[in-house]
Amino acid sequence: MTQRGRATRSTGPAGRPRRADAPRGGERAGGPRGDLAARRARLRDVIEPVVTAAGYDLEELSVSRAGRRHVVRVIVDADGGIRLDAVAEVSRAVSAALDAAEEAGGDIVAGEYQLEVSSPGVDRPLTLPRHWRRNVGRLVKVTARGAGAQAEPATGDRQVTGRVVEADDERVVLETDAGRATWTYAELGPGRVQVEFHRLDEIEETDEPDDMDDTDDFDDEDDVEDEER
Repeated sequence: MTQRGRATRSTGPAGRPRRADAPRGGERAGGPRGDLAARRARLRDVIEPVVTAAGYDLEELSVSRAGRRHVVRVIVDADGGIRLDAVAEVSRAVSAALDAAEEAGGDIVAGEYQLEVSSPGVDRPLTLPRHWRRNVGRLVKVTARGAGAQAEPATGDRQVTGRVVEADDERVVLETDAGRATWTYAELGPGRVQVEFHRLDEIEETDEPDDMDDTDDFDDEDDVEDEER
């Protein structure tokens, strides 16, 4: 996650400086918070083309108030995930685009704001086909309607836990305890990736023999003396 804080400098009629905390059009003191939705729409118009041009997807854009300033949160992702240095590059590009938009057309975010750009966390819900596709091989929990194709008929909603085997633009295949079943996305609620602690244990056990082999190779006293010199 990268953060950027700045105080925007706005101007009133005839270029006179205006206080950052002064009431603005559509943002009167004590006014409705509906202005945040309009601000978010303006931000999306500026930010989404930048993220798309960089080869990533804009997964979420939110604007909130933190005291006297706004916090602009941008979540980006891509097939295969996104590296930390790529997140930093996107953050710089978004920051430059916001500066250019403000210079061209006035305040996009009124007053001080902080920009936060990050990749999705493991707890982010799977709501779009690309989210499921990017989590093939992961264990997920989801509310499903019916039992899915290739399984026993069932009615009503139920919780299903299974591993994502396949996912395309229309359906997802899960391997469950009852076997493999296919659902369309219309039959599924938001999926949640499950943390598998036993997989971490398996990795540690796999690494252990290698460490022992390295220790066995280091048994010559002459080698120890050379190291000390």
